[in-house]
Amino acid sequence: MNIRCIFVDDEPMGLSVLQSHAAKIPFLEVAGTFSSATEALAFLRKEKVDGIFLDIRMPDLSGLEMARLVGDDTRIIFTTAYPQYALEGFELAVTDYLLKPVSFERFLLACSRIKPRTPEDHFIFVKSGYDQVRVDLHALLYLEADDNYVTFYEKDRKTLCRMTLTEALEKLPAARFVRIHKSYAAAVSKIDKIGRAEVTIGGKTLPVSASYREELLRRLTERGEF
Repeated sequence: MNIRCIFVDDEPMGLSVLQSHAAKIPFLEVAGTFSSATEALAFLRKEKVDGIFLDIRMPDLSGLEMARLVGDDTRIIFTTAYPQYALEGFELAVTDYLLKPVSFERFLLACSRIKPRTPEDHFIFVKSGYDQVRVDLHALLYLEADDNYVTFYEKDRKTLCRMTLTEALEKLPAARFVRIHKSYAAAVSKIDKIGRAEVTIGGKTLPVSASYREELLRRLTERGEF
């Protein structure tokens, strides 16, 4: 599923960087670029978008002021050189807050947070070392966390990434993956057997914490597995 977005920044270089990043992401459609918040709001009165990449310090109408005028069904990602606005930005429940210069890696992560997950989604990209690696969700069996690293275990390979398990789960369709332990999450459809304190998946036995067991059983019941 594609997402539709606009870029709003009074600095041409800021818009140029975002456009360059967007050209590398196949699911992202740029519906327009604007040098002022008032121009962008006029566009939004006629057109619907999924997300707005929005600078904060702009003449006439700031990004913070514009964010208060945009409907709740549109995700906002602030792009700014000023970290001191982060608290106010998150009080507005923005989706993400990117500091300039915006790297492609952070831009891609922000886009993934806009993109709604659907049953048809079958892959994600995760950063492993210097590479963006494609993970096939149909082949993904489980995730294992070790401090600030997560390993994605697919049927025939594994991929190590620097992120927390919570961050990893945010990238996955919530209906298809469930946390079963502080260090593990599993693909619900790939669970072969469930015991009192463990599950078997892909021939591997994983622990299940008491605090996560109820949610696991609920998911299995919803799927008709129980």
